[in-house]
This record gives sequence, structure tokens and C-alpha cells, in this order.
Amino acid sequence: MSTRSKIQPNESRELPAVRAGNTRPCRAQRGVSTVEAACMLPFLLLLLLGVVDLGQAFHLAIEVSSAARAGAQYGYQNSTTQQDTAGMIAAAEDNASDVTTWGTNTALYGCMCSDGTEQSQLATSNSTSTSTCSTPPSTCTSKGAQLINYVEVQTQATYTPLFSWPGIPSSITLNGHAIYWAGQ
Repeated sequence: MSTRSKIQPNESRELPAVRAGNTRPCRAQRGVSTVEAACMLPFLLLLLLGVVDLGQAFHLAIEVSSAARAGAQYGYQNSTTQQDTAGMIAAAEDNASDVTTWGTNTALYGCMCSDGTEQSQLATSNSTSTSTCSTPPSTCTSKGAQLINYVEVQTQATYTPLFSWPGIPSSITLNGHAIYWAGQ
């Protein structure tokens, strides 16, 4: 004889917000996602504007730094370009053509011991000199160091944010610096 269990599986229960046979939400839940999106839209737009503004500042900082390297690379080519400080500045500014707010850009060259001591600045972009570092200082040879020539370029630009942000200055000065050493 077989026995059958009289226990029946639970019938599916329906949520109170949904009527039997109807899968649409009730009238009170309609449009909630639209209201939520409308409330969050100003915050999302503000966040997007901040990201764009910060991205432009970082892009300009990279351009200014890259310009300094380009100017130093120009001066590093040979002894003639090493003394062309105006050419180094022009090469730096030409490298970053989309930078419109240049500050004071400087270029200089000189010589020093390879251990970094006894630096002798020969000329800057504001002054000229035809002397060279042909004789190493006595301190270079006593330490076993050798004389090296160098060129140095410093670039500067000003970034003005698109919008006034609390806690952020109205303009930011960005600096680039590059120094290249070359053996005598």
C-alpha cells in the first residue's frame, strides 16, 4: 500500500505591490528612477566639470615639463647650441605650442665636476659669455672626478581654472626643469 503525503508545496506568494497576473509595479513606484536621476544629475555634472578642469591642469603641467626637456635637448647637441640660450628657450616654447601663458623661461650653461661640486655657471639667457670650461678646477682632479658641461632650462606657465573652486587659487604657476650633462 502506498501512502501519499498530504503536505502540499507552498503556493507562491505575491508581493503586495504587484497584483496577480500583473508584473508592472504599482502606481506609487512609477517615476522613482526619473526623480533619482534628476536629483543626482547636478552632482554628476559638477564632478565631470572638476575632472575636466583638473585634467587640463595636468595636461598643461606635462607640456611645461616636456618643453623644458626639449630646450635642454636642443642645447645638448653640440658646443655651438650649448651657448645658444635664446635658441634653447625658443626650442622649449616651440615644443609646447598650445601653451599660451608662458612665464619667465630661462636657459643657462656651464661646467662642473662630475661629482656635482665646483659648479661654474658661464652664461644665462640674460647674459652672454664666450668662455669655456677648458681647464678643470683642481678639486675635480684631486678627487678623481672629471669636468663635464651642462645645459639647464627652466620653464614656467600659468594655468587659470575654468571655474572658481573653493580652496583652489584663481591661477596656478606650473614649472618645468631639465638639466643635461655632457662630457668634455
